[in-house]
Amino acid sequence: MGELVEIVDSLENKVSKLLHKMELLHQANAKLKEELDLVKEENKLKQDAVLEWEEKYNSLKMANTMLGSNTSKTEAKLKINTLIRELDVCIAKLAD
Repeated sequence: MGELVEIVDSLENKVSKLLHKMELLHQANAKLKEELDLVKEENKLKQDAVLEWEEKYNSLKMANTMLGSNTSKTEAKLKINTLIRELDVCIAKLAD
């Protein structure tokens, strides 16, 4: 009977240790999820900043071409033609 008590005590200790480890893992998992959320948010902010800088770069590039830069006059003409077409479509919609 004493041997059975020792086995039960041993099992209780092992279960207790496993439950403790499980709780620690749950806490670590929660912490990692929080860190992941923070990193995702930072990544989104940086992607938004990159998009904003790309738009500014494209605007500056277009302004440069419209100011008479010889490097991309063709690109400027195409952009102007596209803008004119878009304006024509808008005017046509307003006229309806």
